[in-house]
Amino acid sequence: MFKFLKLKPTVSRNQKPISISMGEPAGIGAECLFKSWLARRTFNLPAFFLVGDAKFTAKQARALHLPVPIKAIAHPSEADAVFDHALPVYALPLNADVKPGMADPSNASVVLDSIKIATGFVLSGDASAIVTLPIHKSTLYQSGFSFPGHTEYLASLCNSTKATVMMLEIEGLRVALCTIHVSLKDAIGKITTSLIVNQTLTVERAMRHMFGIQKPRIAIAALNPHAGEQGAMGLEEIEVITPAVEQLKERGINVSGPYPADTMFHPGARAQYDCAICLYHDQGLIPIKTLDFHGGVNITLGLPIVRTSPDHGTALDIAGKGVADPASLIAALKRAENLSSAWAAYKIAKA
Repeated sequence: MFKFLKLKPTVSRNQKPISISMGEPAGIGAECLFKSWLARRTFNLPAFFLVGDAKFTAKQARALHLPVPIKAIAHPSEADAVFDHALPVYALPLNADVKPGMADPSNASVVLDSIKIATGFVLSGDASAIVTLPIHKSTLYQSGFSFPGHTEYLASLCNSTKATVMMLEIEGLRVALCTIHVSLKDAIGKITTSLIVNQTLTVERAMRHMFGIQKPRIAIAALNPHAGEQGAMGLEEIEVITPAVEQLKERGINVSGPYPADTMFHPGARAQYDCAICLYHDQGLIPIKTLDFHGGVNITLGLPIVRTSPDHGTALDIAGKGVADPASLIAALKRAENLSSAWAAYKIAKA
């Protein structure tokens, strides 16, 4: 688990609470949230509140035999006073009852409203950051959800005009993705020089403004085995990726590559960069989940707000069984606090 889980906040604990969207109510999100609240003192967690159904949330806690009192709040400003003795919940009633492990499309609109409301609280300054619990996208698609995932939906809610980037972080490794939730065949077709340049620029800015790394070292992965072997195994490195690296260097970015993906993630290689730019989903997610399956944090870069998320799905197969591991959510909460502190300081300095 991340070393920063034991760290004190980077500023005094007077920042606004973190808003948490409910995610799929039939999944493990609520269980991880309960366990995180129970561990609030152990990990010195910042105050947070859930945007969800207060009555159902209390029912879930009882069913899991977890001693988590639930307290409905009418506004995020009430969360601080409640947090020490109960889990604050900004009430958003579900449309239908929920059975663990059985996602119901009739609740999809409420799941989306939870994300919208939680995001709105951050945009209004009533919350410091948003942490999103996992959604079940296939259920949302049945109800007309038109976005590939959380990242794109959040960008729309924030009216963001900048490129957004999905970053995954564990202790000692950060990866950022050029393409996310598309087939591998489609991902290859989407990889262009301009895409790599734009995604890397977003990462570089975020590393300076939010992570406090003034000259981040960025490594870019190759697409083909052995980085194409001078064109013998593909031309993308020569025609697409290397031109992107050269353009970024001309802009003063501390970037290198393209590197064969099979040699980028051993300990010695990881020590040479602050973030790896990966070209498709599994290229970045496999090393993250292999090295720390339970502790990863998903961070969205390029938004005007701080958003983190646990790096796991709804896990419907184990929902309601009491065996969910909260490590990733705890890490996401701590990272949200640290990043929002740095982001607030940057905005103050810029003003």
